Amino acid sequence: FKTLEQYVPIVARVHGGSHPEFHEVRKQFETIIEKTNAAGAETPELNQEFANLREITNYYTVPGDVCESYEAVYKMLAEVDKAYQA
Repeated sequence: FKTLEQYVPIVARVHGGSHPEFHEVRKQFETIIEKTNAAGAETPELNQEFANLREITNYYTVPGDVCESYEAVYKMLAEVDKAYQA
């Protein structure tokens, strides 16, 4: 999560104007972080957050007009989602 925690605010600042949906991605990610931290050693309940992310991002489809950091965020979120679902 550390890399995502660094990238998400930057991508929101840089691309939030042209991709307002990323602000919702950021909110969902922040909720995931909060729930994960609160759960401690337990597995947090994140099904709704990941379902929301899949919907907002069209299953992590990267827009054509964004930087590599934006693409990296979607790739990392997709990997975390897949690992959570496993």
